[in-house]
Amino acid sequence: MKMKFFRCRICGDPFMAEEMPSHCPFCGAHQEHIATAAEWVDENAALDGLSETSRRNLVEALQLEVDNKAFYLDASSKAGTIELAGIFKNLSKIEGEHASTFRKILRTDAPDPDPEKSVAADDDRRNLETARAREEYASAFYARAADEAGEERVKKVFGAISAIESDHIELETELLDRR
Repeated sequence: MKMKFFRCRICGDPFMAEEMPSHCPFCGAHQEHIATAAEWVDENAALDGLSETSRRNLVEALQLEVDNKAFYLDASSKAGTIELAGIFKNLSKIEGEHASTFRKILRTDAPDPDPEKSVAADDDRRNLETARAREEYASAFYARAADEAGEERVKKVFGAISAIESDHIELETELLDRR
């Protein structure tokens, strides 16, 4: 089968695949946010200014994702199984991609992680519970931020990332149920 080129409408990253994937391999956006590379348009380029509310929510979101990326990376290094270490590492990469997406919209550099919010425990169950609580907060915050956004691009990004965080909640709940 021939490889095709796709691009995510949320994070903007290009990738190759034989078929349209169910999720972006970088940020986790659902299939409806994936386009062929030929159809893709940089929606951030057309974004001309941000409302104060959107800017405030994007700045908070950027810090949240930077902190969550660092937390998951630390949790990965402390995980008791190879499987969980890999899951936490992958979640760290996804959260980093979300931070990059917010950074691109804000046209700014990423802040440093908050040391108090980026340290994981030495216990897998506790890290999964903490991760789920972080994802529940993020999903609800992004849903609210989508409702508050006046810009269609910002509304779309917050809505898509809220759905991705909901996927993470399901994963972490499943992992907790197995423990």
